[in-house]
Amino acid sequence: MDDPAFDTSTDLHTQSILLAAAHHDIGALRDLLRNTSANVQDEETGFTPLHAAIAALEPGLDSHDDGDDGAGRNGAEVNGHTNGDVAHAESEERKMEVEAAVKTVRFLFENGAIWNDLDANGETPGCIAHRLGLKELYDLCVDAGVRAELLLSRLDEYQPLDGDDSDYEEEDEGGQNREEQEGEDEVSNITEKVEEIALHGEAAATQPGDESTASANYLASNLTFQRNRILDGAANGVMMGWETTLMRRSAELLTPREGLRVLNVGHGIGIIDAIFQERRPTYHHIIEAHPDVLEQMKEGGWYDKPGVVVHQGRWQDIVPGLVEKGDLFDAIYFDTFAEDYRALREFFTEYVIGLLDPAGGPNGEGGRFGFFCGMGADRQVCYDVYCKVVEMDLFEAGFDTEWETIPVPDLDSEGEWEGVRRKYWVLKNYKLPTCSFIA
Repeated sequence: MDDPAFDTSTDLHTQSILLAAAHHDIGALRDLLRNTSANVQDEETGFTPLHAAIAALEPGLDSHDDGDDGAGRNGAEVNGHTNGDVAHAESEERKMEVEAAVKTVRFLFENGAIWNDLDANGETPGCIAHRLGLKELYDLCVDAGVRAELLLSRLDEYQPLDGDDSDYEEEDEGGQNREEQEGEDEVSNITEKVEEIALHGEAAATQPGDESTASANYLASNLTFQRNRILDGAANGVMMGWETTLMRRSAELLTPREGLRVLNVGHGIGIIDAIFQERRPTYHHIIEAHPDVLEQMKEGGWYDKPGVVVHQGRWQDIVPGLVEKGDLFDAIYFDTFAEDYRALREFFTEYVIGLLDPAGGPNGEGGRFGFFCGMGADRQVCYDVYCKVVEMDLFEAGFDTEWETIPVPDLDSEGEWEGVRRKYWVLKNYKLPTCSFIA
């Protein structure tokens, strides 16, 4: 019988891998993964081997319940020296369990495990480690995410050379060189699962595709302007009032005194532009692409403010002209909607270096650059990965980054998300970046 519905071998193999991962049995895993991938998943729980290895450390899931009568393990008294010995033994046992889990997780990553697979509860392996307070395991997940994202970005830049490989292809018809195949499989796994980083909200690999947040669709949509927020035609939050505290702090760090030259990319409801105006800039350029926002800016008198220059259109079409003209700024802020991380990276890699005055700023030591850091803010592990990635990319582009942590209130309890289709922020703390030229 060839019907795959009756073939249990694949499922049994998956369960064997998951069981070995949960028991932190690297020897068994090495045998099981000899001819297969570490990227298997339980159909019911969604667990991967990484999930299983980390979740095995969850309190209450251990296998040490052997008749504890409530007075302590194996009847040990809950007082005096005896209880202290038991507590010490349990602490040592826990330490050994964590060490075994760390070795197992390292082994799984070395064998191509994916850092951001979701289980049935919507948790990545890193989410479980974070929830359980397992810092070393959490850091391993973050580091794996950073490696994957950096590899993806490099592959994105790679242009394969043209050439006639027909001889190799013919030779490979019956079976490719194993090392080459494994390398290609690993790259394929990363590129299939890695997240396309959204500047606001959820990242693509963890959620179904949302065409409403594609740039062209956003620019063609009708916006709704409410008292302290903008929603697009699909009720996605474009900019919301809760961001004011974050933007005010950015403005303070970018423009610590009056009379500076400012460029802001993405006006929205004008939160940071209004704060910049309080600081009396020498001139203040604003780039905005959405027709509805531009109309609101006209009605709000932005076109008539002294020193304000409003550029209508996409920044990709406007910024090259500013660079060509030699316009320089002391402070630059970037906060666009419906663009992924590649747009931000292109902006600071290709253009900020030509727009930011190296002899400008509040003290003549160089201008400063900031942006809304909302990448992957639907999960702590994703946010931590992308903060590291952007810091590394900024350094490669010639910028130092200083981070300031700002607490974010409970936006659900304050009703911020009522009527909003998707939450683009769920975390307790915001990491505010301020960038300057490397000294």
